[in-house]
Amino acid sequence: MKKILALALFGLTAVVPITAIPVAAQTVAAEQTVTFAVDNMTCALCPVTVKRAMEGVAGVRAVEIDFEARTATVIFDTAATSADAIATASANAGYPARVAG
Repeated sequence: MKKILALALFGLTAVVPITAIPVAAQTVAAEQTVTFAVDNMTCALCPVTVKRAMEGVAGVRAVEIDFEARTATVIFDTAATSADAIATASANAGYPARVAG
């Protein structure tokens, strides 16, 4: 027996097989927040470069740079990437990063 989902919007009704709902909508991504200590940030352009490098990793949702503290706090999808991959992207841009603490 096939499961169905009935949708009603503005007085219109549609019946859609549940299998038609995208898999991404059926699962909740596991997000993680990690703060990295970032080396070599010495000027105002450095945080921009680090942010772009980290944001370029698939699965990264947000990057917040603290130039004064020389850190980057990153929110990412653990199903799509890892802290190691994000640190590697930063290092490849010339700014070695390691998980702080």
